[in-house]
Amino acid sequence: MAKTCFHGVFVSIAVTSLLLLQAEAPSPPPPAVYIFGDSTLDVGTNNFILECAARADFYFNGIDFPYSKPTGRFSNGLNTADQIVRLLGLKKSPPPFLYLVNDPSNFQKNILQGANFASGGSGVLRDTGKAKRVIPLEEQIQQFSTIRSNITNMTGSEETTDKILSKAFILISTGSNDMFEYLLNLSKPMSLAEFNATLISTYEYHIKTLYELGARTFGILTVPPIGCTPFARAVFTGNNSCFEPAQAMAVQFYFDVASSLEQFSSTVQDMKYSVGNTFLMTGVLTGDMLAFGLKNIAAACCGNGTYGCNQTASFCSNRDEYLFWDQFHPTQRASELVALTLFGAAEPIMVPMNFSQLLGVNI
Repeated sequence: MAKTCFHGVFVSIAVTSLLLLQAEAPSPPPPAVYIFGDSTLDVGTNNFILECAARADFYFNGIDFPYSKPTGRFSNGLNTADQIVRLLGLKKSPPPFLYLVNDPSNFQKNILQGANFASGGSGVLRDTGKAKRVIPLEEQIQQFSTIRSNITNMTGSEETTDKILSKAFILISTGSNDMFEYLLNLSKPMSLAEFNATLISTYEYHIKTLYELGARTFGILTVPPIGCTPFARAVFTGNNSCFEPAQAMAVQFYFDVASSLEQFSSTVQDMKYSVGNTFLMTGVLTGDMLAFGLKNIAAACCGNGTYGCNQTASFCSNRDEYLFWDQFHPTQRASELVALTLFGAAEPIMVPMNFSQLLGVNI
């Protein structure tokens, strides 16, 4: 108990300090930021997939975004990707890759600044989200390979491309949807142990593929306490309590990812990484919620556990006091707190270093 309290105090101090320092001029941003994963980081990718059934380009999503615009973010405003790049000194998030593809005149210029491949509903495994027509991580990495080819065409040199991409920041957040789909599948195709092994081996393969394509600096967000989402509380337990099997899967995934990255980085000389234990950091935020200005950590601000957020749903007016915007996703305020923690916290929340240390950024 004392240890948990210590971490809560540490993160509270770190977040408070970072909030006070935000007004100061940030360090120069990295040359490019390439973002992979699911709806936590999706800034509108799924808007460009006409048959996609996992979209957020409608009200009340975006109600706190400039002009209350529903951009495709699963949030009332800025999401975690936005909050992270703002702390890097960028004024706005890198646009979706599919947006850049549809804008050939600016494609070459923009890809040197970064791109967002994240697709809401996707996962580590190729079949996760398949029914919703989303873009799995494997295909997101193929899109990154396309960007690499275009950079090489611009520079005329693979060596120059390697130098450019080695300085880029690779941000990844995925895994939750894989777990939800496994838990919701009544005819389990494999045991839990087999599923966990498949999940981490596939994750390892994707990291190695990104490395082979020139990525060298990785910022990793693992799976938060998905068993405590409004969806899990309503669907799995029905009594507003957290669903422990989902919690256990999230914890296991963190340890597997951290171990995998430690092992892989020991075999290469030029890889740097930071893993955020989003399960633990969320626990700290909810365990001391009033200190962070949160008053509701169980319910969805828009919709509820079984009914998603849309223009017919009810939604709360005190959104900054909610942890969850909808069935699954954090509010703009919660995303901001997570981003600040990623940059300011120490072990065991961030290993082996935080994002500020990884990127040499003073905020």
